[in-house]
Amino acid sequence: MQYIAPLAKLIEHFRSLPGIGSKTASRLAYHVLDMDRDKAKALAQAIVDAKEKIGFCNTCFNFSDCNPCALCSSDKRDHGIICVVEQPQDVDAMERMREYKGVYHVLHGVISPLEGIGPDDIRVKELILRLQNEDVREVIMATGVSVEGEATAMYVAKLLKPGGVKVTRISCGLPTGASLEYADEITLSKAIENRKEM
Repeated sequence: MQYIAPLAKLIEHFRSLPGIGSKTASRLAYHVLDMDRDKAKALAQAIVDAKEKIGFCNTCFNFSDCNPCALCSSDKRDHGIICVVEQPQDVDAMERMREYKGVYHVLHGVISPLEGIGPDDIRVKELILRLQNEDVREVIMATGVSVEGEATAMYVAKLLKPGGVKVTRISCGLPTGASLEYADEITLSKAIENRKEM
């Protein structure tokens, strides 16, 4: 279908988002056109504000608008336990279960030789440095239950073992290939509860 140029550009931008196909992009674009001008401006400003005001926590590398983030600076968290996850969305998933009281470390990916992603391309070095500077009793590997997630967990565990820190892996209550982001709270809770030493 031939759209007028500004509408076509808006649809193109929506279509570039993950999980948004042509029909949904078109539906979103028409919804924006039907919005009150002030609401449309508020939506645009929220996007700009998020890009300008959100960065990475220098400790855990989760998204944050302050440094260190609220979780890393909280005295109510157990800083002796670090849960290592793939992406910031995984922190949100873990927090939804409201049972985990430790802190996090976000790798921002997994080791994937087929995609040219090695250990230096994710936040493994930062985790090692963190363990040298903090008193950590346990590292929980909560990467996804995919080939890449398992390989990353094994790689990190091998690096950490000589340092004497206990390394555990969340139990496989998650389906193979599943992302933490989409797991329900009960499944995540059981996966943490039944974690095994690596």
